[in-house]
This record gives sequence, C-alpha cells and structure tokens, in this order.
Amino acid sequence: MVESIAKPGVSFELTDEQKMLQKMARDFTAKEIIPVAAEYDEHAIFPEEIFHKARDLGLVNVNIPAEYGGVGATIFEECLVSEEVGYGCTGIGTSISTNHLGALPIILAGSEQQKAYWLGERLINMGQFVSYGVTEAAAGSNVVGIETRAEKKNGKYIINGSKTFITNASHAHFFTVFAKTDPAAGHRGLSCFVVERDMPGVKIGRKFDKLGQRASDTAEIVFEDVEVPEANLIGKEGQGFYIAMNVFDHSRPGVAAAAVGLQRRALEESVKYARERVAFGAPIYQHQAIGHKIADMAINYEASRLLVWQAAWAVDAGVANPKLPAFAKAFAADMATKAAVDAVQVFGGYGYMKEYPVEKLLRDVKIFQIYEGTSEIQRNIIVRELFR
Repeated sequence: MVESIAKPGVSFELTDEQKMLQKMARDFTAKEIIPVAAEYDEHAIFPEEIFHKARDLGLVNVNIPAEYGGVGATIFEECLVSEEVGYGCTGIGTSISTNHLGALPIILAGSEQQKAYWLGERLINMGQFVSYGVTEAAAGSNVVGIETRAEKKNGKYIINGSKTFITNASHAHFFTVFAKTDPAAGHRGLSCFVVERDMPGVKIGRKFDKLGQRASDTAEIVFEDVEVPEANLIGKEGQGFYIAMNVFDHSRPGVAAAAVGLQRRALEESVKYARERVAFGAPIYQHQAIGHKIADMAINYEASRLLVWQAAWAVDAGVANPKLPAFAKAFAADMATKAAVDAVQVFGGYGYMKEYPVEKLLRDVKIFQIYEGTSEIQRNIIVRELFR
C-alpha cells in the first residue's frame, strides 16, 4: 500500500513569475537606486529619470489592469516590488510608486471611459504622473473632516480648497481629489474627482523640506474656483468616503511592504557591520547585547513580511477585512522604526554619521508611522473591527 503524502494547505513559495518580478525589482534597485540614493536624499532630487526607467521595465503602474495597457499585477506582486525598492531607498520608492495610489480611485470606481483615458492613455501611453489628494491641513487621518468644497453649477463642479503633504504634487499632471459635495451629509457628502493640473485655478503651493524621504516631492495644492466637468466625477456623488476607505485597504499593504524593505536593509547592514567590528577582542555580534538586537530585527522582519503577505492575499482574494491591512501597516511601520533605531545603535557613533547608510534609514523610516494612516489610526481600526 502506497501512503499518500498530504500537501500543505498554505504555501509561501513564490511562483516562477513572481520570483522573476522580485529579481527584476531587486536588480533594478541595486543598479539604479542604491548608487544614487544618498545624493538624491541630500539634495532632495526628484527621481524622474529613475521613474521612467522603472516604467520601461514595468515596475511602475503595476496595478493598472492589462486591458488598459498595464501589467495587471496583484496586490501581492505589488508588495514584492515595493519591498525590493524600499530596500534601496524609500524616498525614491515613494515617488515612483505614487501613481499606484493616485490611480486607485479610478481603478476601483471609475467608468470604462475614465479607465481607458486616465489609466490607459495618460498613465501608460503618455507616462504621466498622478497624485492622490486627500490630506488637508485640518484633515489627515480624519477623512470626514475634509473642508475642500465641490459645488455643482451648470453641469460642472466648482472646487475650492487646498490639500497638503501631497506626494509628487509638483510634478503631477493630474490629481484624484476628494471634496465635499454635501457638507451636511457627513461621510456621505464626500465625492472624488479627477482634476487636471493645467485647469485654471489650480496652483501648486510650497514644497516641503523634510526630515527624511527627501527624494520624494511633497507639496501643497490650492484650488480656487476650479471648474471640473461632470465627466471627471469618479463613481457617483457621495461615494467618496467609501472609495477612500477602499483605496486604503488596497494601498496599505504596499506601503507596509516598503517598510519591510527598509527593515531588511537595516538588518543586513547591521549583520555586515557587527561581523566586521571588533570590540573587547571579539566581533560585536558575539556580545549578547548586540547579537540579540540583531536577532530581534530578523524576527520582526519575518513577522512583518508575513503580515504584509497575508494582507495582500486577502485583498487579492476579495476578503473585506480592514484588520489585516491595519495589522500589516501598524506592525511593519513600528518594527521598521525599531530596526532603524537599533541599527544606529549597533553602528554606535558611526551610525550617527551620514557616511553610513543607517543614518538615512532612521530619517526615512519615521514617516511610515504617519502617512497612509498613523499607527494610532491603524489601532483604532483594529479595535473597531475586534468589537464590531
């Protein structure tokens, strides 16, 4: 009698295609990003040339469906790319991946005509930039607090207001913008629009000088009586809040994956340094105080990546569970921050110097606990879902 061998119900093995995508992103990062990351950070250089090289390889606009000319990658596959690019520089990674975020409202709620034009023609064929316009000075995590207004007049929407901390705003050719169409309706009064950069009344405000991720452009947008045609309304009037929440569920795994990439960089730099640096007659990793820090980095990196993979799998499978992206985003952001702090400690005084890469990791990492929903907001989501 031949005994059957039970196959595992869950596999963490990547497909051959996924391995090729991962390797392509890793090789691109090693060749095009890591050699220039310090310079781009120091001088806050926008990585437009790197963006177009990545686009030529298919590493940009990966979430745009194949029928509109995109790669049609899954969220899981997007996370594989995001981790590899995040390993090299999360600032450059943020700028070259912002199209994924800006395109999501159109992908998730746009009409066929909108998808064909904005995704296929503008992003794929013309290679343009799109930015995502939610955050305002008085409304970050609280999307319902948005004050930008869109008033319908004579078949058009007149938009007034401003957005802040908008990635790639200085370079974007168009924006997906959330505005109140019915201020009295609470979260049901929010709508989403495509706004062209060259529409009269659209002004790009000051560019922010940031602590970290300095290669990514972050600026303000001001809307003064901007006339937007009704055809630029994404979905239906009043659906903006639901679109924004759906966008977060799709975008947070990729952001968490970038934090995972930064964790892996902190871990590998620490292992390399702790093997070479000798103190008290032995490599410093042999001293338990240092060795255990690095062991914790490895544990937290693996755990973060598994949470990201789980969240990405759930979204791809159509499982509506906001806890999972929140788990991934909160844990990966917090553990990446811990890894960067500990990496500087492993390097000692050298870790505080710009000539060593962990100094930049520490500056770059902090934003992961803030953007795409703060770590506190992720915990609020988790509590809400646990006690629902």
